[in-house]
Amino acid sequence: MSETSTKPYLLRALYEWCTDNGFTPYIVVVVDAYTRVPVEFVKNGEIVLNISFEATGNLKMDNDLITFKARFGGISREIEIPVENVSAIYARENGQGMAFEVKRGEGGGAVTPAARSSSTLKEPKPAPLAAVTPNVAGDGEPGDDEPPPQKGGRPRLTRIK
Repeated sequence: MSETSTKPYLLRALYEWCTDNGFTPYIVVVVDAYTRVPVEFVKNGEIVLNISFEATGNLKMDNDLITFKARFGGISREIEIPVENVSAIYARENGQGMAFEVKRGEGGGAVTPAARSSSTLKEPKPAPLAAVTPNVAGDGEPGDDEPPPQKGGRPRLTRIK
């Protein structure tokens, strides 16, 4: 019997921590053929989604799949996200959360379940909690297409590699 991944349990725990403390939980998702999200909101192969109670309907966080309904531009959409495609969960208000390594395939998306099972990939290890922090000064990395937020602006996920 194979060991169950800790990732869905950590996602549910951090979601609960966010809601218990009045924070807005956001997830960062690597989009591939197995991810059902509005493609017009995908940037650089990723999408950031608000998964708070107020923003979603029928949110279900299983061990393999996160599903919910959400409105985008006033249109209700069914969202399906494989848990293995979630690269981070964090609180919008303070940026605290956790990042996960997502193995990417040749097309830039996450490795497919078939490719994952046919290879010897190991369970991704969660990054340290400090890896997701608000970035209010801007990191100035090349490829940063967004200007640094103004002081007191929205927190921004900063990946540390």
